[in-house]
Amino acid sequence: MSEQEPVHATRSITDPVEAVAYLKTIYDANTAYLRAAFEHFSRQKDQARRVSAHYPFIRITTEDITQLDKRLSYGFVSGPGSYQTTVTRPDLFENYYIEQLRRLAHNHGVAFEVGVSDEPIPVHFAYQDGVYLEGDLDQTHLRAMRTVFDVPDLAKMDDSIVNGTRDPLPGEVLPLALFTAPRVDYSLHRLRHYTATSPENFQNYVLFTNYQFYIDEFVELGRELMSATDDPALREYRSQYTAFVEPGNVIHWNQNVDARAAQGTSPPRLPQMPAYHLVRPDNTGITMVNIGVGPSNAKTITDHIAVLRPHAWVMLGHCAGLRNSQRLGDYCLAHGYVREDHVLDDDLPLWVPVPPLAEVQVALERAVADVTQLDDFELKRVMRTGTVVTVDNRNWELRDHREPVQRMSQSRAIALDMESATIAANGFRFRVPYGTLLCVSDKPLHGELKLPGMADRFYRERVDQHLKIGVKAMELLRDNGLDRLHSRKLRSFNEVAFQ
Repeated sequence: MSEQEPVHATRSITDPVEAVAYLKTIYDANTAYLRAAFEHFSRQKDQARRVSAHYPFIRITTEDITQLDKRLSYGFVSGPGSYQTTVTRPDLFENYYIEQLRRLAHNHGVAFEVGVSDEPIPVHFAYQDGVYLEGDLDQTHLRAMRTVFDVPDLAKMDDSIVNGTRDPLPGEVLPLALFTAPRVDYSLHRLRHYTATSPENFQNYVLFTNYQFYIDEFVELGRELMSATDDPALREYRSQYTAFVEPGNVIHWNQNVDARAAQGTSPPRLPQMPAYHLVRPDNTGITMVNIGVGPSNAKTITDHIAVLRPHAWVMLGHCAGLRNSQRLGDYCLAHGYVREDHVLDDDLPLWVPVPPLAEVQVALERAVADVTQLDDFELKRVMRTGTVVTVDNRNWELRDHREPVQRMSQSRAIALDMESATIAANGFRFRVPYGTLLCVSDKPLHGELKLPGMADRFYRERVDQHLKIGVKAMELLRDNGLDRLHSRKLRSFNEVAFQ
């Protein structure tokens, strides 16, 4: 093997496609070098030589802030200066990188500098499939590993850029993207762990749920869409989705366009937050994740999915209805949140508003109307728009009611759950368009508790319709176009250029 990291000169490139190709050349060479070095290290008794390889970077420098299209929320820098980001997995993010650079070239007309950064690639991240490198090493090699190789360093993976807390020194190169390469790599590996599916399978429109019933319906829908049909209209609709992927990367191919048999092996047990993917060739399909119960899970999974830069995510789940006029099965479209989940208090202070996004709200309302066949004033029979309270105490009902009920009343809340505000707040924080559509499954303040018989009947009657609404809303958002979806409400006045 070579004794030194591959050498790549910094190049000035004007074409976004060529720039991303050179990023890929650097990344592929440097990660291949690390893998070869580690395999050599694992076979040798003694290894004293330090081995490092570094992430590629991309940088632009501009002397003005010309913006040819100020209607967009991204694609331009906030002021004169140099802006840079380290880059990972250009194979996975190729189309994303090309689009970001294309916008920058359009707005600023400057060349891109592409080269090798001073940020080392942790040897673990040179392996895309999450290989446990330490698994086959003896104690001698384990002790030497951190001396020979760079390993993940959490100090370099913080969210200071997205949180707006990074304070650059005078003359320092400014960030071009929300996430550094190590932060992205960390989340890509976490996604494999939590969802048992590869990052490559995640789609740009994401549904979250807190109930397995919704996942069961999504799996049934996904497999149905993959089945062959002789109906021309149905065949055309189904053919937009090329595959359905389940945990373990089990792939069901669309039999209308690809006759291959299913491939992959289901894991012996489901992961903590299993993910399922209805795949389109351009990654504009739909991913659904069962996040389980609680704001901690909601934050964990959105922290990691955010690095994939999805176009929207929406919470579909159940809630406690707080108004006596509500009925079990009614829908609650959140237009505001009372954040009592506490998991994001240090990252997004409570005084920061989390506004509704018109594009998502309209898509969800239209989807409810389309699926229920109700419209205008009649739609109010089954759906109410209002504030959702998210708490971190599942048994909040067991406390003295007077104080929490007073606060809920003052906030004009219509529903209470444990995840929605977390997902919305992290969407705001990560500049990912968000929304919430909940279904009333109990009314604890009015004597209608979620008991087994009542819950089972409710689930049978409502889950299928609710899921169809969620899928329909995502398809509407996709059809409306990205320039409308990525709201300027989510961008700060000193924002990075990448979406």
